[in-house]
Amino acid sequence: MTNLAYDSPADGETATPEIAALQALRPVPRISIQAFCETEGVAQPIERAGEDRRMAKAHLKVHMGGAATAIELYQSAPTPNLIILESRKEPRDMLQSLNELAEYCDPTTKVVVIGHYNDVGLYRELIRSGISEYVVAPISMADVVSVISTIFVDPESEPIGRSIAFIGAKGGVGSSTIAHNIAWSMSSLFKSEVVVADLDLAFGTANIDFDQDPAQGIAEAVFSPERIDEVYLDRLLAQCSEHLSLLAAPSTLERVYDFDQDAFAQIIDTAQRSAPIVVLDMPHVWTGWSKATLTKADEIVVTATPELANLRNAKNIIDMLKRLRPNDQPPKLIINQAGVPKRPEIKLADFAEPLGISPMAVIPFEPLLFGNASNNGRMLGEMDAAHPVTAIINEIAHILTGRSEIKTKKKAGIGGLLGKFTKKK
Repeated sequence: MTNLAYDSPADGETATPEIAALQALRPVPRISIQAFCETEGVAQPIERAGEDRRMAKAHLKVHMGGAATAIELYQSAPTPNLIILESRKEPRDMLQSLNELAEYCDPTTKVVVIGHYNDVGLYRELIRSGISEYVVAPISMADVVSVISTIFVDPESEPIGRSIAFIGAKGGVGSSTIAHNIAWSMSSLFKSEVVVADLDLAFGTANIDFDQDPAQGIAEAVFSPERIDEVYLDRLLAQCSEHLSLLAAPSTLERVYDFDQDAFAQIIDTAQRSAPIVVLDMPHVWTGWSKATLTKADEIVVTATPELANLRNAKNIIDMLKRLRPNDQPPKLIINQAGVPKRPEIKLADFAEPLGISPMAVIPFEPLLFGNASNNGRMLGEMDAAHPVTAIINEIAHILTGRSEIKTKKKAGIGGLLGKFTKKK
């Protein structure tokens, strides 16, 4: 049960140890936060926390109204990375309202409850059920920042962001285009921060697809590993939209891009501490660093077209990654450019059978849609939000973020429902 209290020092006085400790906290990463408050005494310090420099990257929105307001909102909207919920209810009623809210929460959403009962039994029940923290009102701005930082910026914990690596079975199959569009869909559909890292330094196309021309990008980071930290990386990111940032490739040939095996590891780890989703746009190469990057990724998506060379390459890639990652799910497969006129194609079932996996999606050949989007530096959803291909891209975004499971809501006891909340390890 957390109930911290910090008093701001008067002018000329030395900061208290609590304030000094707060000033030493690392910045909160690029996460989305929504607070549901029943009293102004809680809403005001949360709003002040959103203005603190440590919260500069986070997107915080405060709603007046408690669990009922949250339930009404999340019946038709995705949940953020963190929900802060104030409740003046007695313990039993509080648990019941959280029970109801859990039905509409994504599995990855963390929850902080601000209550008005200093009850050890309630605290233990909440923590056991998966609530990240229980804070007893009244609270200060420093309480809010400290609790959020404790949950998301624990230096001993694994990076909070998930890395999703996209690689083509062959050059020209559209892996980069699909990666960029899925990243854009994740950021726009779920209002979640996404970083796209273009790892094809010589021929990367992310800057073209997102209509960006940044002066700096991933080359500055990989050639200056001693400078890499969250502050430096943030300076290299190009803002493509409200929730999407790009670590662009230089796309020039002035340098030779030969790298050590772990050349990108620190960059990716730092990006994962800065954003919940990191999309890795991999070039079609097989080197020490590409092998290591794919092996360490949280999720891998292989894109192929229904042709023989693609089938051979996709099988080699998938078989190798299954051996390298025996304790992970196999890579996911996307069939792209299906139905090219007059082109002989391998049937879907015949393509999938030797791979041992079924395609996550089949994207039809739509040169007009893709060509117009590429030539205008726009995403498919910006060009034609109602197009069937855009719907496929959106569905892939749901699958890769685990949100497709939200469609099925099952009744369960309080432990089962509250268990949907992700507990801080």
